[in-house]
Amino acid sequence: MSDLTSPPTTVGQAPGSGAAWTDRYRSAVMDTFGPPQRVLVRGEGAYVWDADGRRYLDLLGGIAVNALGHAHPTLTAAVSAQLGTLGHVSNFFGSPTQIALAERLLELSSAPEGSRVFFTNSGTEANEAALKMTRRTGRSRVLALEGGFHGRTMGALSLTSKAAYREPFEPLPGGVSFLPFGDVDALEAAFADDPGSVAAVFLEPLQGEAGVRHLPAGYLTRVRELTTEHGALLVLDEVQTGMGRTGSWFAHQDPTIGEGVVPDVVTLAKGLGGGFPVGAVLALGERAASLLGRGQHGTTFGGNPVAAAAALATIGVIERDGILADVMDVGAHLRSAVEALGHPLVASVRGAGLLVAVELTAPVAAEVASRALDAGFIVNPVSPTALRLAPPLILTREQADTFVAFLADLPTTTGPIEEDR
Repeated sequence: MSDLTSPPTTVGQAPGSGAAWTDRYRSAVMDTFGPPQRVLVRGEGAYVWDADGRRYLDLLGGIAVNALGHAHPTLTAAVSAQLGTLGHVSNFFGSPTQIALAERLLELSSAPEGSRVFFTNSGTEANEAALKMTRRTGRSRVLALEGGFHGRTMGALSLTSKAAYREPFEPLPGGVSFLPFGDVDALEAAFADDPGSVAAVFLEPLQGEAGVRHLPAGYLTRVRELTTEHGALLVLDEVQTGMGRTGSWFAHQDPTIGEGVVPDVVTLAKGLGGGFPVGAVLALGERAASLLGRGQHGTTFGGNPVAAAAALATIGVIERDGILADVMDVGAHLRSAVEALGHPLVASVRGAGLLVAVELTAPVAAEVASRALDAGFIVNPVSPTALRLAPPLILTREQADTFVAFLADLPTTTGPIEEDR
């Protein structure tokens, strides 16, 4: 076992400080993300280290991606073994790992007879494919929710409501109407306007980018009733919430979230491969599974043997190690511990499993996240007043408690906190 407190010394790592690497980043990498907060060089479990040897508790997990943490031995062994046997073959051919993964996903989703899977490389690609499926219904109108985030490719972006993301690239593919979040009256009115024109309702069971927002009780049930009544599809974007993030394989399987609803289409990515890029579209039932025919969609890398092996290994470890129960336990502990602080800067805590938002009483989330990074914690200021946590599913109570202690030590002011440093 390596010394987790020592600077990285792995053979082949490039030398140089974080500042030097950041300078090289600025001159070589397109400026779509801004300069990196840190340059990370290695990880183990729930921790990562930067180029200057500092350790951080990763409470973001690559934005809900690193389900098993970093450098998990089972995952790395599976990827290495598969790459050493068969890496890429194109989708003119099948592979045992691709077929086995499709079968496992259908099993985990309790898919009805006739269901099928389409593999992609990312969440935005999964949502792009799902959007194309809605067009094959013969209708062109899609209903999505304000606050939703579904990706940045042109089709997925058309489903994403945030003006700052959309406006630089308009005109986008048309036909998408945005409904007020959780407003049943607006939902019913959208169907009443022209019920025969609605191809699908497209939404997240929990809105991640908007700050881990739960739909109001009964809303998803009403969506299912209306889509069924009018022959429209219900598409659930589980890119962030799927694969154990909320303590169930899929968030909609939790009755407090999904209300027993069975969707027509589910999109996945992020945690599916434990850090290896892979996404999927689950078409549940024969109608959804037959919407895209031969030649109507494709991908070069989607479902390649290595990506499929990574996903199968991730699923296997979650099952073997009882991680779903741990997610529920540690997530509940984290939320209750933060609430119990009674800190004047913490307004509330919400979420499910290990997808958590800490709502603040003032718009200082960016300052708190910066202070957290300096203290050795990676979190995401998803809005001016909210921090998003999506740590590896292997996070322990003891690790979570170190972050709670950090919050407890924050200044009690509700104004800008940087002055108190």
